[in-house]
Amino acid sequence: MEKQTKVRSRQEIADQLNISRWTLNRWLKNAGIQLTNGFLSPKEQKLIYQEFGITETEVNNQEPVRPR
Repeated sequence: MEKQTKVRSRQEIADQLNISRWTLNRWLKNAGIQLTNGFLSPKEQKLIYQEFGITETEVNNQEPVRPR
């Protein structure tokens, strides 16, 4: 059964990518991705992961991953 994705903060996503929150925000800006303020919905997270080439398996492993 697939793991349910929860809302996450930008800091949690940055930690997962092993980068700072500021670097994440810069990468998102450079990629032209505009997100809502506050927590990131599962849909927004999927957009981020797709942009940086991160698979759902890597996300669900709960370990830091490297963007491609």
